[in-house]
Amino acid sequence: MQVILLEKVVNLGGLGDVVKVKDGFARNFLIPQGKAKRATPENLKEFEARRADLEKAQAAALAGAQERGAKLDGLTVQVTRKAGVDGRLFGSVTTYDIVEALQGLGHEVERAAVRLPQGPLKAIGDYDVAVALHGDVVVHVKVSVLGES
Repeated sequence: MQVILLEKVVNLGGLGDVVKVKDGFARNFLIPQGKAKRATPENLKEFEARRADLEKAQAAALAGAQERGAKLDGLTVQVTRKAGVDGRLFGSVTTYDIVEALQGLGHEVERAAVRLPQGPLKAIGDYDVAVALHGDVVVHVKVSVLGES
């Protein structure tokens, strides 16, 4: 299916690009989220009429994400969990726990923005965690997992 992107989508394209994607991806994700429209002649004309507004909104979102990223970059959060004598946790530290710790410090972050490529943290130590606030803004936060007996 051919779609017009209404905003930048990571690994797909930028604002105004006409790309070919699988039908299910377009119907189930891109179109309902407002990230794309079908590439019909009517929609192309409508997009060109709204292009300046969309670019302005995208620039504002990027500026907001960069501002939030400047506050978050290099921040250290501590999460305390019960742990055994060998340093392994009874349970794990997930994205939910990291978001909760960041909210405790006054930073609003969505759970989907926290990237844990190796999965939940299961041992005591310091971890570097990426937080993707925008497609172009990725900051790193240090998560210090502390054990309690």
